[in-house]
Amino acid sequence: MLHNTGPASIFLPMLVIVLLTFVAFVRMATGRAAAVKQGQDPDYYKAHLGRAEPEATIVAVRHYGNLFELPTLLYAGCLTAFVLNAVSIWALIFAWGYVVARLIQSTVHLTSNNTSYRGGAFVLGVVFMLALWIDLALAIFARL
Repeated sequence: MLHNTGPASIFLPMLVIVLLTFVAFVRMATGRAAAVKQGQDPDYYKAHLGRAEPEATIVAVRHYGNLFELPTLLYAGCLTAFVLNAVSIWALIFAWGYVVARLIQSTVHLTSNNTSYRGGAFVLGVVFMLALWIDLALAIFARL
């Protein structure tokens, strides 16, 4: 199935992470709104000074922020693969592998927050991301 896909298929993993980012934003916003309803001082959000947010809200905020770290390498990698016409079966496998690992990491982070499982999913995602960029580096060097 993957071998019959066009170059634009590299954008599908990006779309999943973009959707995850918006879901995380809604989770963060609703968590903060609930915290304010339960007595969190709304002035806290001016400079993040004063009584800290509840733990669940802090986790949601951290999770949202994390989606602007390593996932940016996925966006750059997918765009690079498309621009270089280097959307290979391996690029797709590595990009989707990263997405699956990131979804597992996100699910663990926002539920049990078991750091062993979350860390394992994170490391797996890093391995897929590294593999994607090695694949891209080979494609780049092949064009020099």
